[in-house]
Amino acid sequence: MRYVLFGGSGQIGALLAREWSARGNQVTVVSRKKPDGPWNWVAWDGVTPGLWQSALEGADVVVNLAGRSVDCRYNHKNRASILNSRVDSTRAIGKAIAACPQPPKLWLQSSTATIYSDRRDAPNDEFTGILGGGEPSAPKSWVFSIKVAKAWEDALAEESLPATRRIALRSAMVMSPDPGGVFSVLLRLVRYGLGGTMGDGGQYVSWIHDRDFVRAIDFLIKSEHISGPVNLASPLPLPNARFMSSLRTAWGQRLGLPATSWMLEIGAVFLRTETELILKSRRVIPGILLKEGFDFQYPDWEKAAADLCRRWRQRP
Repeated sequence: MRYVLFGGSGQIGALLAREWSARGNQVTVVSRKKPDGPWNWVAWDGVTPGLWQSALEGADVVVNLAGRSVDCRYNHKNRASILNSRVDSTRAIGKAIAACPQPPKLWLQSSTATIYSDRRDAPNDEFTGILGGGEPSAPKSWVFSIKVAKAWEDALAEESLPATRRIALRSAMVMSPDPGGVFSVLLRLVRYGLGGTMGDGGQYVSWIHDRDFVRAIDFLIKSEHISGPVNLASPLPLPNARFMSSLRTAWGQRLGLPATSWMLEIGAVFLRTETELILKSRRVIPGILLKEGFDFQYPDWEKAAADLCRRWRQRP
């Protein structure tokens, strides 16, 4: 099969590229910088038409992961970059697919589980989940993230592409032992005795094990009747206090200093990030995957954390 990965030089792109390439498939990464790996590379700027468009012709699967990292302070410049990098790249790909004489069969477009409202009372699935943005108590930064997510998915639907199936990947945090990802950040806190309860600890954490993430993508590729938004998350989200406790247990760390909300706000300023990544309650479950019979290898965090810690220790 022929796979084309936009923005595939990051951690998530590397997960998919490694797996598909190892099976003998043809993988082309379209990104601003050359990625590490044996796959083909085509440069682009995320907006301008160019030679990258030829990679789409006759492709089996196109995956768009392009977009500026949200791990930053949400000032005016960064907000514009976060929004525009996602919407502009999605529109550019849509226009390029529309112009293909032989368009790709499937377009998997990155989205985010952050699109759902901050809630603890019940989980959000694709059928009954509540989209966020209307919560009266939500900080402006949370409302902005939801605005970005909705604009991202709207851009996916703009072009008429009758020959190309489209799926918006509403992904939770992908947990992988590879460096540079969210698991590495959380594990670093645990290793230094700082991985205690964050905020009041009642906010839910939605996550997915990296191997289930890749398997779920493969499942969606094969399930030709599935289209539209799909949640990529473990079926068992859990409150932050239990999440961090299980991670400490998996690593063998007894100490975990807690951090109150105001402490996190101060720390976020110095780390140049936003507390939304920690304090918003993301209680998301994969309704479509469960309905279609997808079998999670790592549905519960205790088992997943143990595997991730073991693999982290085994890294070269």
